Order: sequence, then structure tokens, then C-alpha cells
Amino acid sequence: MARILIVEDEKKIARFLELELVHEGYEVLTAFDGRSGLETALEQDPDLLILDLMLPELSGIEVCRRLRHTSDVPIIMLTAKDDVSDKVMGLDMGADDYVTKPFAIEELLARIRVAMKKRRVRDEAPEKPAEVLSCGPVTLELDSWQAKVKGEPVALTKKEFDTLKYLMEHEGKAVTRDQLMNEVWGYDYIGDSNIVDVYIRYLRHKIDDTYRIKTIHTIRSVGYLFSYEEDEASE
Repeated sequence: MARILIVEDEKKIARFLELELVHEGYEVLTAFDGRSGLETALEQDPDLLILDLMLPELSGIEVCRRLRHTSDVPIIMLTAKDDVSDKVMGLDMGADDYVTKPFAIEELLARIRVAMKKRRVRDEAPEKPAEVLSCGPVTLELDSWQAKVKGEPVALTKKEFDTLKYLMEHEGKAVTRDQLMNEVWGYDYIGDSNIVDVYIRYLRHKIDDTYRIKTIHTIRSVGYLFSYEEDEASE
């Protein structure tokens, strides 16, 4: 039986989630502040974490950041803030997904199933030799999640790395925002596709602007295309 930890300071919401998850066949643990949530996660090693963004003691962002030093447990963040910057911050700290309050329980349950399936597939995958993906001067070391441009390390967050990886795997082909949302975020996504544009902007700053090259091209009314050009001109 999969075990889920809910870290939510609004006890009515926590209780509602607990009842729904138990009904779905999950074992449920609860914590009502960030510090006790972090301690419970480290001690009990749950299969998935539902983590509120705004928490007493420690924020959800800080809990996520500290957990990622030692754990790859799937984390779904709950936020009452419908702000792209808050969502980006949570994802950058290592969250796998987020749901904005108020939410439909069916949507959260679907996100949980997808997150747990992805972890199961990853855990069951056989060990493979180190893989490297290269396009022009851009290199991704897939086993260590390291990015390099012209041999120099480039610090990327997990979502930035995943976004760049998907674009490079489809080098020379236009990919839509919906494709990026579905493949990088891992579920059929509706709305807020502008978060893709935010990550593209981050990648362009770290790669194209910094190294005076052109890799990520905008395909008007479609999406983006990865193709290397030694070009100092900005788009």
C-alpha cells in the first residue's frame, strides 16, 4: 500500500484529503507545519508528498529544498497563489508538480497517479551506461544531470534541464507548448502554458545570451525548435 504524507496547516483541508486518499486505498500521514512535515518525511520515507506552499515554521519551498538534498520522493505542491513565479520557484526547488487551490479532488488524484507511475517506472528501469546528449557546443550528461556549453558547466534547475533535454532530443523539429507541458511536466495540462515561455526565457539567458550562440528558436503560432547556430543576433 502506497503511503502519502500530507503537509497542510489548514486542518479541514488536510482532513478532507486524508479521507479521500484513504478511500482510494492509500495509507496517509499528516503534518500541520513545515518543520514537523520535514521530520516526518525524513523519518517515514513516504511514497509521495502533498506539500502546501504557505506553512508555519518552514515554508513549503524550504521543506522541498531541504528534502531534495537526500530524497527524490515525488512532491506535489499546493498553492493558493495563482502566480507563475510561485509555481516556478516550487518547481525549481525540486517539486514534481503543483495544484492551485481551490482544486478538484479528481485532478489531484490524477496528478498523484502520474507522479507515482513515473517514479515506479524510473525505479524499475535497468541500469544503463552513462548517456550524453550533444547538439553543437551544448552537452547534457544525462546520468549526472550536468549541462555544459563549450565545455563549461551551466547551472540548470531540474525543469530547465528537462525542458532543454526534450528540445535537444527533437533537434531540428518544432515542438509545441502542449508537447513540452505533457512530456516535461508529465500530464495533460490545461492553462498556464506561459510557464513554458518562462523556462524558455531562462534557458535563452543561460545559454544563448551568455555564450553568444543561437539554439532555441521561436516558431510563430507553433512553439519552439532547437537548432544550433553561431549567431550573435538576438531573436
